Amino acid sequence: MVLANRIAVALVSVAVLAGCATMGARKPEEVVKERAQARWDALLKDDVKAAYAYFSPGSRAVMDEKSYEASIRKGFWKSAKVDSVTCTGQRCEVGETIEYEFQGRRTRSPLTETWIEEDGNWWLVRK
Repeated sequence: MVLANRIAVALVSVAVLAGCATMGARKPEEVVKERAQARWDALLKDDVKAAYAYFSPGSRAVMDEKSYEASIRKGFWKSAKVDSVTCTGQRCEVGETIEYEFQGRRTRSPLTETWIEEDGNWWLVRK
């Protein structure tokens, strides 16, 4: 009887732990939305180094940080908001609205970025 109780307690414990692990798992869409917004927030603060860190390893292999920084117009973007994330497997398309100043007028424009999952993390792919 004691052995049966111990087995029952062990099985219940395993079930509870498995349930907790499942509850803690986040959907790719949630993770990518958070990372994409954090990257834009870094760009809005002119933190090019932080923004560069979100690029995929493959993107960083063909574009070093110095080249990326040279391609950025600091202060150009006025706001950015992630509107949607649609994922299929290890690839997500991120729809965003960016706002910038053009010829003295604020302009809003849609933008789509591609993010991929690699080595357990989500990364922006430079096109």
